[in-house]
Amino acid sequence: MRPSVRGVLLDHHERLILFRRTVPGRDLYWTVPGGHVEPADGSLEDTLHRELLEELGATVRAVTPLVSVSYPCLGEVKTQHLFGCRLVSMDPALRNGPEFDDPSRGLYEVERVRLEQTEITSRNLVPRAVAGYLSGSVASLPRLIL
Repeated sequence: MRPSVRGVLLDHHERLILFRRTVPGRDLYWTVPGGHVEPADGSLEDTLHRELLEELGATVRAVTPLVSVSYPCLGEVKTQHLFGCRLVSMDPALRNGPEFDDPSRGLYEVERVRLEQTEITSRNLVPRAVAGYLSGSVASLPRLIL
């Protein structure tokens, strides 16, 4: 199973940027932006920059490796590499990719949430391994991501 990267992205007001996902046939959930490593990506950080540009039209700075989490998924083990980063700019007009071309994939609505544990634990944030990391470290993120 291909590894993925996730951007724990803080905006200028120290809020965490999440996707609110509404997918036909699934319960409402939230997720951290990111995606799978592609063969053309030179590094995990290259993947992160590509995914954030595709999904958010975002450029970032202060990219900081935070943690890698692994968990069972579809009979295999999925690994996600979390990187902290700071938002430089975000232009929704630059969003592109299959998630925006196929209506069956649902909506990717951007939400900005306060860095408080209840903002993480009150949402159905997936994957659970990422939610667990965020709920335990949300208060320290501004110090970790310089």
